[in-house]
Amino acid sequence: MKNIKKKFGSVTALRGVDLEVGENEIVGLLGDNGAGKSTLIKILSGVMPPTEGEIYIRGEKINPREYSVNQARELGIETVYQEKALGEKQPIWRNIFIGRHITNRFGFIDVDRVKQESQKIMREIMGLTGEGASPESRVSTLSGGERQGIAIGRAMYFDADLVILDEPTMALSLKEVDKVLKFIQKIKDNGKSCVYISHNITNVYPVSDRFVALDRGEKVGEYFKEECSLEELNEALIMATERKTG
Repeated sequence: MKNIKKKFGSVTALRGVDLEVGENEIVGLLGDNGAGKSTLIKILSGVMPPTEGEIYIRGEKINPREYSVNQARELGIETVYQEKALGEKQPIWRNIFIGRHITNRFGFIDVDRVKQESQKIMREIMGLTGEGASPESRVSTLSGGERQGIAIGRAMYFDADLVILDEPTMALSLKEVDKVLKFIQKIKDNGKSCVYISHNITNVYPVSDRFVALDRGEKVGEYFKEECSLEELNEALIMATERKTG
């Protein structure tokens, strides 16, 4: 993404932001509420076009006016938003394949196969192996971390090359945060990339390779994990924000 700008009427949400994600890389996108993180990833995932700027996927320039969520998915980009996009009263298998069900030759949902694939996702990605773990289980019976695991597992099953996570650990307990971080690590272990959006660097730091900081719509810093500790990153972010304020 190059020189991305976004205006909503008289309000400028993004002011010429550059963002690059490499192959098999986890990028932590950091910033307080209102920094522009969610707006930036909604542009990347095809929800809305930028006011100005360019987007390249695998080196190919795309037309932002024709770019959409469906095209983003076709290009291997899946997004898990902070707003819970799961039907809590529906079983796990329906949530995993919603809108993209496996069908038989007559065009009807192949329920048996969908349940088998859901069981595979639950076992291999989510790590749910207990006797009570069933594709028929309602989402409402799962913990917050497990619900995020469904969304992440869904993205990985549909072979996303880039998974975007918008505040996936918000309002979760430490134990549940650890579950989500393990799911994120599996994205990298499978050779895929991830943009992990958060305002909590303590959660982002363990699994990220690189960090990009936004503040009030501007990119104020970029840091590599191999070059800074968690404490040093925290200090750098504070200084970058203070410089912009000054």
